[in-house]
Amino acid sequence: MAAVVLTASSGDSPQDKYIARYSGIAVREMYRSGVPASITLAQGLLESRYGASPLATKGNNHFGIKCHDWKGKHMSYDDDKKGECFRVYDTAEESFRDHSDFLRYRDRYKFLFENKTTDYKSWAYGLKKAGYATDPSYPAKLIKLIEDYNLSRFDRMTKEDVLVEAEASEAVSEDKEQEGQEEIQLSVSDRKDRVYKRRKHGKPVKKTVREEIEEEFEGLTDRIPDSPLSIEEPKPVRAEEFRFSMTRQMYSRNGVPFLSSSEGETYSSIAKNYKLFLKELLRFNDLSSEEELAPGTIVYLQAKKSKAAKGLDKYIVDSDDEDLREICQRFGVRMSSIIKLNGFPEGYRPLEGDTILLRPE
Repeated sequence: MAAVVLTASSGDSPQDKYIARYSGIAVREMYRSGVPASITLAQGLLESRYGASPLATKGNNHFGIKCHDWKGKHMSYDDDKKGECFRVYDTAEESFRDHSDFLRYRDRYKFLFENKTTDYKSWAYGLKKAGYATDPSYPAKLIKLIEDYNLSRFDRMTKEDVLVEAEASEAVSEDKEQEGQEEIQLSVSDRKDRVYKRRKHGKPVKKTVREEIEEEFEGLTDRIPDSPLSIEEPKPVRAEEFRFSMTRQMYSRNGVPFLSSSEGETYSSIAKNYKLFLKELLRFNDLSSEEELAPGTIVYLQAKKSKAAKGLDKYIVDSDDEDLREICQRFGVRMSSIIKLNGFPEGYRPLEGDTILLRPE
């Protein structure tokens, strides 16, 4: 897929060229994942030395993401330790997408998405707090890049803004070729206005760049996705939505009703109280036999879904101590569906850094 190139500024520095080349991708990722475009661009500029670092030039790795459970190509690079393993991507766009997912689907970063995409300072300090970098001046460096290059303007861009700016930028490039790199009288701002007017009056516009952007934004809307924490948050269930007698407050996750067990309860007692067969209740909770029920345990009262809620597409494991069944309970998805979706072998145990798909890609 071709990258959308936007005109970033009147400057011609390596930083300006980097911004022009990757700002369209950063805006697209913002509408796909919720990571502010300004933060993505500032981190890319800093981590890859505006695309000139060995990781970027040899491995298309713009964000210094290490291997973890990576099964693709990789390369060795001296970072915190000598000869560390880093991911290698076929394209820079893949690196940008992986960076967005790295932040959205790891628990340690999810609190960042409670901030507005326009609040780049909270994002910058939050990244440091979450442990993205050990450099104590990391937030200040990101903020300086954002403010020096006015990257926050990309946080307010819509898809239509990207379309218009890319078309205007393409027109400038064409004029430069035709005029032999001579100075151009018509500014990018003037060309944006002209593109808007042409579209308003139904006149034809360039299709090539528009088609590229439409492809890159396929399936996305001009709405920033909700925070993964807010999507995961249990929702109270009203009596009319629940087919059982509600003698206590019920909640739902991923549209599946559940209760939080109380002291002294067992799976058998819950099954009896809600007129369910014990085997049925155990199946709803991915159990083959009854086990001790600790207070505060989630117990689903209907079959879980085959995939997680939209916006919780995957989960990146933060600890070797996590259990696959517990992860499936957390997201309200059937363990058998997740095993099949990911092609996990029998007896699979999650390891730190593993990526678990929760929805088909």
